Amino acid sequence: MNNLPLELALLAAVVLAAVVAHNAWTSRRSRPKQAEPQSEGPDPSTLDFTLPAHADGGEPAMGGTDQAGGFEALGLPKREPGLDPLIDVIAPISFEGMVSGEAALAALPATRRVGTKPFALEGLSAATGLWEVPAAGQRYSAFQAGIQLANRVGAMNQIEFSEFVTRTREFADAIGGEAEFPDMLEEVARARELDQFAGAHDAQLSFTLRARKAAWSPGYVQQQAARLGFVAGVIPGRMVVAAKTDGQPPILVLSFDAQAALADEPDKAALRQIVLSLDVPQVAQEDKPFARMCEIALALAASMEGAITDDNGNAIRADTMDSIHTDLLQLYETLQSRDLPVGSDLCRRLFS
Repeated sequence: MNNLPLELALLAAVVLAAVVAHNAWTSRRSRPKQAEPQSEGPDPSTLDFTLPAHADGGEPAMGGTDQAGGFEALGLPKREPGLDPLIDVIAPISFEGMVSGEAALAALPATRRVGTKPFALEGLSAATGLWEVPAAGQRYSAFQAGIQLANRVGAMNQIEFSEFVTRTREFADAIGGEAEFPDMLEEVARARELDQFAGAHDAQLSFTLRARKAAWSPGYVQQQAARLGFVAGVIPGRMVVAAKTDGQPPILVLSFDAQAALADEPDKAALRQIVLSLDVPQVAQEDKPFARMCEIALALAASMEGAITDDNGNAIRADTMDSIHTDLLQLYETLQSRDLPVGSDLCRRLFS
């Protein structure tokens, strides 16, 4: 009896099983890494936030235009900081007697911006003797209006100054007062000088973490980041290390493709890179933001099998992190010398 057909059938079955097994193995390898409910990772409390000594390298982007998405609404609304002659044009408004908070509120302009610059009105409280945003039930003995000299959009120009004068006069007329204004050309020149200083001393840093092997699912990224102190941000695809005080900007931001975060089947979405960023002027020096950024980047690279690079894909070494940290210390000193310490209300307003 010829057993050749049977042998061929058995051989075909073995080959078929091998192909199926290989395809299954390939599919598992190509599938993005998934979150593991019981897996362990680094404990944020064990991170000392000291700069690493010499690992592997390139350079994060500095002075870019991305603002790391702005502030995350993780707490109560932040109280607007008061006007300051260091970064604002201020016009005093005088009148006889007192003006109620209700009358002031009724006279306020509909918008709090003039062109691209914040516009504000403050009243001198008869009860406390302090400048404050007008409120019902209060009485005021004076007012002052202000427009910010510069922000990340640029310097205040003559058109914005003229509109500021118009709006302030309208308010003053409504409450029976009179406003006094500084010289426009002097204030525009001051705005340009402040803008030049700010442009030369702005710093926004970013590290890109790229997958060296398997891609990551959004859930996997979120789980790994959560172990290092990140929480979900308002915008899909964003996580933040929140500030200690509600309403303040986040210390660090981690971002990835928002479409992957919103995918119908996010466990099948494949991420091959995430970005860790720091808006330097927005975060106080005592929070050690850059040291935390480096420590977290290295921890994520280790746990996620990733490589730390700059925007162009160049590897970032730990000695480069040390060098950038030295530059940041000089930046902190320079801003402090201009009465604009990083993380202060004035610094945040100027670099916004």
